[in-house]
Amino acid sequence: MPYDHSRPSLAGTTCVLLAAMAFSAKAVIVKLAYAHAVDAATLLALRMLFSAPFFALMALWSGRGAAAVSLTRKDWLSVALLGFIGYYLASYLDFLGLQYITAGLERLILFLYPTVVVLLSAWLLKKPVRRHHIAALVLSYGGIALVFAENLEFGGHSFEVVLGGALVFASGVIYSFYLIGTGEVIGKLGAARFTSYAMLVACMVAILQFLVAHDLSALALPRQVYWLSLLMAVVSTVIPAWLMSEGIRRTGANHAAMVGSVGPVVTIYLGYRILNEPISAIQLVGAALVLAGVTLVSVKKSS
Repeated sequence: MPYDHSRPSLAGTTCVLLAAMAFSAKAVIVKLAYAHAVDAATLLALRMLFSAPFFALMALWSGRGAAAVSLTRKDWLSVALLGFIGYYLASYLDFLGLQYITAGLERLILFLYPTVVVLLSAWLLKKPVRRHHIAALVLSYGGIALVFAENLEFGGHSFEVVLGGALVFASGVIYSFYLIGTGEVIGKLGAARFTSYAMLVACMVAILQFLVAHDLSALALPRQVYWLSLLMAVVSTVIPAWLMSEGIRRTGANHAAMVGSVGPVVTIYLGYRILNEPISAIQLVGAALVLAGVTLVSVKKSS
């Protein structure tokens, strides 16, 4: 049933809001798991292992019926490549980066991806960079510079903050390449079917990486790591993926972008309350600039 996106529904807005909040909890869950001496590859493998059954069911459901399009060899290769870079490699770099920086800074850096998409689209697709794009870039990266500088003052090793920030930013850049490359494949397969197949590719790669790099004895982990991995898989992976898709269907991408901007705010708050991460006035100003810039790009991108 088509929806009138000029009057976003309460149900759709609620879906997007809940999805943004659930996605935002991921960084905090990862930081909690790291307190139990688990490495990034193992934690990502556990997240994917617990997510895989849900995405397998989604794949079966979305591919049912005579109307389902058959995949060509090119389609399979596209799904495999996009799943590898968008859901495995980007996630792995993000997990590595979270070993060094706060959950709040991680979320703000990842939230820059719409501005990266603008820059990559100008470079690769020769799309024009308009005035509101330039304003958004100045706001967003000025805000990140403030937050980043403030994090360097919190103590610890500046090199680790720079390394962690670079890894997370690389994750965002790779995810932006993924977004640019998904249009044709999603148009053919549909969002649910493509997402489930791509996520299953990422699950297989993450588990294979663990098996190559570790002995099975590495799974002798505290019980809390398994509970946190299951929580991350269900609450911060599977459920928000479905909620965001449904929310966009009901409200449109522009409205979803505005509502979804609550995500970094939630992460900063959770980091403060659960992880005792510091919050300063400069951080809040920087975060506000990032949110303003990214929202400007996201809301006007289809204008």
